[in-house]
Amino acid sequence: MKKLIALLLALVLVVGLVACGEKKTETDKPVEGGETAKGSVYYLNFKPEADAAWQEFAKAYTEKTGVEVKIVTAASGTYDSTLTNDMAKDSAPTLFQCGNAIALENWSEYTLDLTDAEFVKALTSSDFTMTDADGKVKAVAYCTETYGIIVNTKLLGDAGYTVDQITNFESLKTIAEDIHARADELGFDAFASAGLDSSSSWRFSGHLTNMPLFYEFRDNNVTGQPATVTGAYMNNYRNIWDLYINNSAVNPVELTTATGDMSQAEFGTGKAVFWQQGTWEYGNLIGEKYNMDPANLQMIPIYCGVEGEENSGLCTGSENYWCVNAKASEADIKATLDFLNYVVTSEEGLQLLVDQFGAVPFKNAPEVTNIFANDGVELVNAGKYPVTWAFTVTPNVDSWRAGIVSALAAYSADQTDDNWQKVVDAYVTGWAIEYNAQG
Repeated sequence: MKKLIALLLALVLVVGLVACGEKKTETDKPVEGGETAKGSVYYLNFKPEADAAWQEFAKAYTEKTGVEVKIVTAASGTYDSTLTNDMAKDSAPTLFQCGNAIALENWSEYTLDLTDAEFVKALTSSDFTMTDADGKVKAVAYCTETYGIIVNTKLLGDAGYTVDQITNFESLKTIAEDIHARADELGFDAFASAGLDSSSSWRFSGHLTNMPLFYEFRDNNVTGQPATVTGAYMNNYRNIWDLYINNSAVNPVELTTATGDMSQAEFGTGKAVFWQQGTWEYGNLIGEKYNMDPANLQMIPIYCGVEGEENSGLCTGSENYWCVNAKASEADIKATLDFLNYVVTSEEGLQLLVDQFGAVPFKNAPEVTNIFANDGVELVNAGKYPVTWAFTVTPNVDSWRAGIVSALAAYSADQTDDNWQKVVDAYVTGWAIEYNAQG
């Protein structure tokens, strides 16, 4: 079949060359009347922190090729709803993102078969693809990411400590509580705010819930999406959540209005020593906005009191997979594939990916300068186990996370055991409800 498709494509190419003597760009498409229709690209971007870089790159690409590239970035926490809304429009995205196999299944009729796409050949391994039941490549990872607790090592030193002294939850707790107790004297606090506004809450309803999910899945050898979870490690989740919210300058009662930008500014301007975030924030921290010295930055694991966690590494994985809209016009599909090929093979495109996301799975990518990504590699090389991303199998992800956030907000304002049980219920019962609802 592949040979037949290749032959047909070759015949189409020959016919096109014979039929028209004028030189066309690669995305020109013959139309009625002898004119040409040039395809365009519409990328619905998942990552707000990379918006400015994508906009600049798109502008340069258009100037270079004449192909229009529109970048639209969904607001934090709204990607699924934005994608659903935009796919219903006449001018739907030609390039979009699926974060996991569940999302891929939900959008299966919109995902182009990328098995023979040229840009896929630039991958360092087929492990960075997602396939359908027939083995067709439908999504391609464009980065692997790492998150943990980012540390301002200079401030930590000013408080009288070093990163090497933090090896588990107890040592992290001792240091954080001491810094918080001396915040007025030191001029900074322990943690940046754990905001529960939608621009920030994903860090805790998604990334932090990975901790109890990872350890539960590891214990039970879970490899896919389970129908139920037990919440066996929810006390550990409570450990770290309590540490975050009770050792920050922001009152826990006010977390529902605390934004992602607030926590970024608290850390970036030297008002907090610790900040749960990922490799994607490196460029923001060392860039013009905050101009932090890379020598004063380090990422450590999220410790939560699990036995043996001194041997843990950072949380590493990907929920960033490109998909091409199979329902787009032929010209737009070709323009999108050409654009992706340029991104992953050109010096400019690869530099963009590395600068914004750190480690990327493409050949000839430049050396990673993102120290957070390198911190993760160093821990693995030292024999620490990586904490893989278990949260990517969450059922009805937005709805499940919304339940977690609501319960966390109530608990944070009134930290009783009864209110914590509501967080556990949102985690355990909520999982079963959303699992059944999705089927």
